[in-house]
Amino acid sequence: MKRKIIKIDEEKCNGCGACAQACHEGAIGMVNGKAKLLRDDYCDGLGNCLPVCPTNAISFEEREALPFDENAVIMNKIASVTKEKGGCPGTTAKKIEHKDEDRLPCGCPGTHSRSLEHKDTDDEVRETGFEAKSRLMQWPVQIKLVPVNAPYFNNAKLLIAADCSAYAFGNFHEKFMKNHVTIIGCPKLDSVDYTEKLAAIIKNNNIKSVTVVRMEVPCCGGIEHATVQALKESGKFIPWNVVTISTDGEILED
Repeated sequence: MKRKIIKIDEEKCNGCGACAQACHEGAIGMVNGKAKLLRDDYCDGLGNCLPVCPTNAISFEEREALPFDENAVIMNKIASVTKEKGGCPGTTAKKIEHKDEDRLPCGCPGTHSRSLEHKDTDDEVRETGFEAKSRLMQWPVQIKLVPVNAPYFNNAKLLIAADCSAYAFGNFHEKFMKNHVTIIGCPKLDSVDYTEKLAAIIKNNNIKSVTVVRMEVPCCGGIEHATVQALKESGKFIPWNVVTISTDGEILED
């Protein structure tokens, strides 16, 4: 296929290695003191390496190249970390099982953190004096890291959340994450359009429903827009809704 991919001018390259460190996918390596594109299918074409190059040796070109293979990138990371450290990296996909048990009292109720500036408007928040329980069902959670064909996506209720929302809304686990596969991202900080990745997840798996939780700030609209576009591109008719959280932790739209 013909696509945009990086090109490295070896004559301009000074061998500093900054591009190789900036390439999270491992597409760039140092060979004989020069930066080299090791594999086309490891290059996502986003160009995180471009701004760090001090000699402007990296540019884009459009040519015949293998498509970006995110699963191959993840497996390569796993193999690399396992080889270097003898352990498993944090990107290893896994399903998390939680026992469906009542919350247990944890110490004195008066010692629990609670903001006096917020009203407990949700019934589930009125559990002061009991330990909160994690409702995370899988790992990893970052949109850029989750494998498209991870088994936990099958028959899943999908929660696509802006990463700030869990910090703004105090009862996030119970209100939104419970019984959902959760993936998070920040379109502003990641500087990437999630549409293609989300469309692949929805298209390749039997997703039962999609919930988007975003913040009220304008930049958070990117995660909502990407989800809507992904649903359209998937060609599937799936129930979906968007919840907007204010910066002071209130639900504005549900």
